[in-house]
Amino acid sequence: MKPKTAVLLIQLGTPDSPKTKDVRNYLFEFLNDARVIDLPWLLRKLLVNLIIVPFRAPKSAKVYKELWTEEDSPLLLYSKSLQNKLQVELGSAYKVELAMRYKNPSMGEVLERMRKEHYNKIILLPLFPHYASATTGSALEKALSIISKWYVIPELKIVSTYFDNVNFIDSIVEQGKQFIITDFDHILFSYHGLPNRQVDKVYEDAKPCSSHNCENEIAEENRFCYKAQCYATSRLVSEKLNIKKENYTVCFQSRLNKEWLEPFADKTIIELAKNGIKKILVFSPAFVADCLETTIEIGVEYQELFREHGGEQIQLVPSLNDHPRWVETLKNLVID
Repeated sequence: MKPKTAVLLIQLGTPDSPKTKDVRNYLFEFLNDARVIDLPWLLRKLLVNLIIVPFRAPKSAKVYKELWTEEDSPLLLYSKSLQNKLQVELGSAYKVELAMRYKNPSMGEVLERMRKEHYNKIILLPLFPHYASATTGSALEKALSIISKWYVIPELKIVSTYFDNVNFIDSIVEQGKQFIITDFDHILFSYHGLPNRQVDKVYEDAKPCSSHNCENEIAEENRFCYKAQCYATSRLVSEKLNIKKENYTVCFQSRLNKEWLEPFADKTIIELAKNGIKKILVFSPAFVADCLETTIEIGVEYQELFREHGGEQIQLVPSLNDHPRWVETLKNLVID
């Protein structure tokens, strides 16, 4: 039976190889996205193409070489495995496709193949549990821009956020249960950072995110606030793992300057080490596949930073990758 419904999993992307030219091409596409660097067009072009990419590409290429496996980028490998396992779980009534927002498999090529199949329905499922304009917003904008040009547009369904989905939370908890929580002095929930101005844009009342109690509750006004969603995920996971509020910290990594979401992960780690904390367990719920930010930034760079200031061990909880509970979570999101 030919499937009538297609599911498009959308991941952020990865360079085609750790070579400098491929990293440069990836950064060029990624950082020129107006939703990623939301500055006026000319300023963004000058900043990205003349300053950031030329200087950052060689440095990033060295780090990608540390990350790369003999087969490929871990993010791409895990995403393909996830695609295949979800296909098995959904069966022949569905066709599961995978596209990257940046680079390959490109969204243009994948959606063109899907167009030719004449599906009755397409479900767009970005692999970003927490909504941000720079991730979910960008992925959906790109997909809808391509689909809007089709002569025949099928029924479309969008999954834009699932930060509090019970199956998603249980998937993180399952990964956490690989470790004895009480063996660690403190728990970190580390999320990718965002500029404060991008988070503030969510609010129609013109008040900044800092005035909306995002650390403690999800309400009507902040339900699409990235920061509020991150704190909500952390509360739900910590409750299921019986982690007391005073024993964990929510923080944000990969910042570019001081005008990004706080508390900063690197500063938090230094402070914990100076306060006598020796062992930290780190969850990274926003990253559903292990990548540069988890394996290298947390697993290597933060480990070195922690030891430099008196700490001993940072243990990274693996991302969901292709874990069976994560596959089940996506299956339920599709069917529901």
